[in-house]
Amino acid sequence: MGMIYTITLNPALDRTLLIDEMREDVPNRIIREESYAGGKGIDVSKVLTAFGIENRALGFIAGFAGRQLEGQLVRDGTGCSFIPVSGETRINVIVHEIATGRQIIFNSIGPMVKPFELIEIVDVVKRVEEPEFVSIGGSLPPGAHPEIYRKIIETARLRGAKVVLDVDREALSVGIRGKPDIIKPNIHELSHLSGKKLEKRGEILEAARKINRKGVETVLVSMGPKGILLVSDGKAYQAVPPKVEVVNTIGAGDSSVAGFIYGLSKGDDLKEALIWATAAGTATTLRRGTALATREDVEKIVPLVEVETISED
Repeated sequence: MGMIYTITLNPALDRTLLIDEMREDVPNRIIREESYAGGKGIDVSKVLTAFGIENRALGFIAGFAGRQLEGQLVRDGTGCSFIPVSGETRINVIVHEIATGRQIIFNSIGPMVKPFELIEIVDVVKRVEEPEFVSIGGSLPPGAHPEIYRKIIETARLRGAKVVLDVDREALSVGIRGKPDIIKPNIHELSHLSGKKLEKRGEILEAARKINRKGVETVLVSMGPKGILLVSDGKAYQAVPPKVEVVNTIGAGDSSVAGFIYGLSKGDDLKEALIWATAAGTATTLRRGTALATREDVEKIVPLVEVETISED
């Protein structure tokens, strides 16, 4: 088996602050503080590590926050090869109000990455050893054009890797031109891509099939509590998770990507991999802040996921 690599061009250190109740114009006492390495690709790496799957996180880090992020990953068992840049890795702040369960999220922009540094990540992909999967996700550094995603995808595919792309808006429409093997938009992202609001399942299927025809083998459409729709080469399945009490949705999509890669990496077919994806995404919604699914949580949910075969062309 080859190696799994994740790429996060604009990672973050996520700080979750827990307070009893938010009040204006008075000091709000922080009861507890938690800090996690974050960013879409990094989340995928962390969930794969929790599953006992060796992987390596690639991307850019900067300053003290970047060292802290790298240190947290290494401490928890995720391999990484980051490119250091000047500035400071962004710190996102999540304020969790215990009394109501609501969360307020403040996302930073992140450091500017110079053009020669941006191309360096392509060189890293050219040199990685035995890439089986390359999962790319998250926002771009300030000033970077989505064309970098297309270049990374094409480079990874030339190396024989299966490429998973989880980005949104312009980055998704440009990235698709590189023909990634798998994309994972939500309904809003797929609607934006197809230029019209998608509501009925038939419309979503049709939009996904159009993307299949552009050279993207598998489209996973995440639909919140309605689960995930998989459309690939004449096959279409909808996996629906059990009803759970959702505490948080941050990182759920990334966990789904990790679950899907996990299934495929151990030789499962698309339907079985979809069950892992749905269970992993659901397991993350049970955890507060930016904490992600544990293997134990996911394994409990797997038998409760229902899969409907929509059509076999």
